[in-house]
Amino acid sequence: MRIPCPFCGPRDAHEFAYLGDASLARPDPAAPDADALFHDYVYLRDNPAGSLRELWYHAAGCRQWLAVTRDTRTHQIAEATLVRKSEAAR
Repeated sequence: MRIPCPFCGPRDAHEFAYLGDASLARPDPAAPDADALFHDYVYLRDNPAGSLRELWYHAAGCRQWLAVTRDTRTHQIAEATLVRKSEAAR
């Protein structure tokens, strides 16, 4: 799979580190039910078939975080854009 990096151009996926679904939000550790929320956040993930927005880190290149919209069935990439650090840190 080749990921179109906005800085480096199309690069092999092996240059990137995969973080996962870009829509997930890290729970608040101060919440009263933080243990249950973190359990769900870490272990209970959807595995959708189709278009998914994911976070990828270009570790062997420009070292930027990208939001990649990818079809999980075909690995066809529709879009790759830079993301803010706050979004990547989730």
